[in-house]
Amino acid sequence: MAGGRSAICHLPPAACSLMIIGVDYTAAAWQGAGIGRYTRELLAAAIPRDRALRYVLFYAAGGLPPESPYLRDLAALCAANPNVRARPIPISPRLLTIIWQRLRMPIPVEAMIGRIDILHAPDFVLPPTRARTLLTVHDLTFMVRPETADARLRRYLMAAVPRSLRRADMVLADSQATRADLGRLLGVGAGRVRVLYPGVSPRFRPLPAAACEPLRAQLGLPDSFLLFVSTLEPRKNLVRLIEAFDRLSAMGGPPELSLVIAGRRGWLYEEIFAAVGRLGLTERVRFVDFIDDAHLPGVYNLARAFVYPSLYEGFGLPALEAMACGTPVVTADVSSLPEVVGDAAVLVDPLDPGAIAGGILRALDDAVRLRAAGPAQARRFSWGTAAADLIDTYRALAGPRY
Repeated sequence: MAGGRSAICHLPPAACSLMIIGVDYTAAAWQGAGIGRYTRELLAAAIPRDRALRYVLFYAAGGLPPESPYLRDLAALCAANPNVRARPIPISPRLLTIIWQRLRMPIPVEAMIGRIDILHAPDFVLPPTRARTLLTVHDLTFMVRPETADARLRRYLMAAVPRSLRRADMVLADSQATRADLGRLLGVGAGRVRVLYPGVSPRFRPLPAAACEPLRAQLGLPDSFLLFVSTLEPRKNLVRLIEAFDRLSAMGGPPELSLVIAGRRGWLYEEIFAAVGRLGLTERVRFVDFIDDAHLPGVYNLARAFVYPSLYEGFGLPALEAMACGTPVVTADVSSLPEVVGDAAVLVDPLDPGAIAGGILRALDDAVRLRAAGPAQARRFSWGTAAADLIDTYRALAGPRY
């Protein structure tokens, strides 16, 4: 598929009389976590649910390795579902962004993928199109916490997102908190915004120790550790987390605890590593690169607690995944996070390292209750429910014709 090769599956001729939904699959084809995983999970649940809907999944394919596991996932999705085809566009994501968003060249997506009735853009910005439009905005970090965003990306989003919102016929938000931010900061009327909660995969669940212990040796994990999982960037508040971890021993915390920070380097991450050196924690803070999706449930299960003191989240999927695994969760009392975790996690002030440390101790003391409450709360969020809501949104957007 990469490099402009022909689509890996095709719609039947009769599809021309049915609703055709074009979905920008670029993030799903390139990204392991974040919006990429969100898009893969949501479409994998939605596509088989209503075979009367036809999908064209298009993506910028220039430079995409043909052995990519996400292309294998896409091939399997198409092979299992006759109502979907993949459409690679043989240019890079950067060039496609320049053409459509920076230069604003009015080349409609239909010129590259054929006729569609609805265009769904699940990654903040809309390409040119003649179809009805659905835009997903996951968060407004670049406005709410501008100091945590990459400067160039923030400038781009400040121009491209409001422009896309003006063009969008309907908008999806990941949470009520993001829906409120869209109205408060960008004046998007509540009637145009629907909340579509992401889900958590059934593979995130409590697992027996015997199933998880091999991962400890494979990934070099300590015997007793706190866990953080996400991209290393300022919004995740890792410097304060490290400072909180440093205070635990003085507050009576278990001296054997380590802190495992799992995630790829994003931007403005230098202070994170500097904090570890400044506090003399090199032996007790372990950095692990991106963890494969298949290993994540086991790693969550191995952790004593999951700590996620983010300054702002549109949803906060890692906290939900950890809860689904029965791992006690400590997270911030800001933005969407209280909405997601309910009373099944410990909420803390993310600006206060002492409060974060105290929250960790409370989670360790209350581990039995939290291990039971977490999975129950997580079951409120499923990809099946999200898929049903997405299909309802498509049909509402298309109108009575379909």
